[in-house]
Amino acid sequence: MIDLTREDDVFTLAMNAGENRWNTTLVREMAAALDDVEASEGPAALVTTSADQKFFSNGLDLEWVQSTGEHRGGDRKVFGEEFMALMGRLITLPVPTVCAINGHAFGAGFMMALCHDVRIMRKDRGFACANEMQLGMTIPRPELALFRHKIPMNAFYETVQLARRWTGPDALSVGIVQQVASAEDLLSAAVQKASALAPLAANRQVFGNQKEAIYGEHAVINSPYGPAHMLKHSTEFR
Repeated sequence: MIDLTREDDVFTLAMNAGENRWNTTLVREMAAALDDVEASEGPAALVTTSADQKFFSNGLDLEWVQSTGEHRGGDRKVFGEEFMALMGRLITLPVPTVCAINGHAFGAGFMMALCHDVRIMRKDRGFACANEMQLGMTIPRPELALFRHKIPMNAFYETVQLARRWTGPDALSVGIVQQVASAEDLLSAAVQKASALAPLAANRQVFGNQKEAIYGEHAVINSPYGPAHMLKHSTEFR
């Protein structure tokens, strides 16, 4: 489900589970990959992308959720808490993170993209969308806090309430992503950006602590807690 490679100071994490729908198995494999990134020392940065050219991540694994009995997706009961905690870990990872959104990013996939420091999206194809409303689902409070903190207010309401599908150029125009690129240039642009940012992680404690100060408890958003705290303690906000 996950391929993690390193070249110089840049780790590249490629999800290779087809549409990369989220279940407990994918959460745990992603967590193990982040363990390897955090175990490194010195300058480093992480690029996240997908091996699939159509989907970055197509959200929650609904087939797994609706199935009964044993399933390759793993334990259903722990998914919500473990997924939210993983997102809280990613948003505060003590190295720079760059997301190369090379296909559709829906629901949980869009949420994961937003947990990165920098997002670069394919400009000619693909949508980013919080599609919970279309599925008849409410967005959990920790996820709403993340969207509110990462998406400028003029686009926030359209994203979470109206389920707007953002193209790369439109997402760039409102500040959801920082850059767009062609399919051919997307990964190299992300790696180039990550390489430039990697020296910031030479002191992991300083880089990580500042992220915690920005996104942790008492962050400057209209909520009692910052999104990282809410994600890591999602059971408190049901």
